Amino acid sequence: MKRKAYLFVFPATLVVAMLAVLSTIIFADANLSFAASSKTKSTAVAKMSAVDHAEARIKQLQGALKITDDQQVLWSNLTKVMRENAKDMDVLTKDRAEKTKTMNAVERMKFHSEITEIRLNQQKRLIPTFEALYTSMSDEQKKSTDAIFMTGRHGKQKFN
Repeated sequence: MKRKAYLFVFPATLVVAMLAVLSTIIFADANLSFAASSKTKSTAVAKMSAVDHAEARIKQLQGALKITDDQQVLWSNLTKVMRENAKDMDVLTKDRAEKTKTMNAVERMKFHSEITEIRLNQQKRLIPTFEALYTSMSDEQKKSTDAIFMTGRHGKQKFN
């Protein structure tokens, strides 16, 4: 009986973990997460808009993934979704910036829940376009992409 529960819980946990990793890598620091409010982040990073961050990440990934001319349409579809997601996040940040200063604990929890739902919906829009690009990749590109998404860097492990 416990084995059956494990067989269900493990795949579900794996899916959640994969979404978290993908979200962290592509949309790291959209200025709305609980972690983004931490004082340990640099001021420059904390003030970077989601759109600016997405543009920097697009440029970084395009070089690292070695997008070919044949993959350009798929890459454009992916970057379009990334840009739309970033614009949505910036609008939410702007709309809620002042309101969060006066929120009580319950309102803050609800706000973070709303952000989590928005990010999940963004992931749902992003995954099909990313999957189409990934499917078109050569084995070498896939290996590189897997390393980037596993470590968050270009094949280098994180040790923090």
